[in-house]
Amino acid sequence: MLDSLKKWFTDYLTQKDFKKRLIIMNIGVFFMGFFLSFLIKVNLGTDPCTFMNLTISRFLGISFGNWQLLLNSVLFIIVILFGRKFIGFGTIANMVFIGYIADFFCWLWEKTIPEHYFTDMPSRAVIFALALFLFIISVSFYINANMGVSPYDAMPQILSERVLKKVPFAVIRIAYDFLVIILGVLFGGIPNIGIVLMALFLGPIITVVGKFLGKHVFGM
Repeated sequence: MLDSLKKWFTDYLTQKDFKKRLIIMNIGVFFMGFFLSFLIKVNLGTDPCTFMNLTISRFLGISFGNWQLLLNSVLFIIVILFGRKFIGFGTIANMVFIGYIADFFCWLWEKTIPEHYFTDMPSRAVIFALALFLFIISVSFYINANMGVSPYDAMPQILSERVLKKVPFAVIRIAYDFLVIILGVLFGGIPNIGIVLMALFLGPIITVVGKFLGKHVFGM
């Protein structure tokens, strides 16, 4: 067991473009948290996972970062048991840092930016549109770095490979995200347009950014 773990770690560290991928992954994680803070402040919608975590954290009266880390830690145990191939440095960075980065910048904006910019039109709509687009770009950097996936994203893949083998993965993923949205609603959340826009544009932008990184960064 220990020898296989050491071999995996050695192979992981020596993979092609490891340092470049590590830098790109960290850039993606930081800006995911950064732009997520704007999406939280304008309250016009986020991705399904964030929507659920925000509503549950508010329901429990704890910070978004604390709840996200707690939930991811539980899911991480399942991933260790059934989907180790999905784990990488990006897995840890995602589950630990994004929530706290978003919490920090939400606090900072409360101290430095007048609240009406986040609540009144047209500034609210402009901030939302820019933050959503740049958040998706950041997610694309994170995913295309190929440094592991978040425990949340690993779960539908584990279900597809181990439980629902005959069900198309796309169906599993849609049902999974829909269930997460329902959980958020049950805890008092109200789905907004951001969830729809995320579903429409995340996939295509991930593909475009992946091609750009492959050509201009990784030399593929």
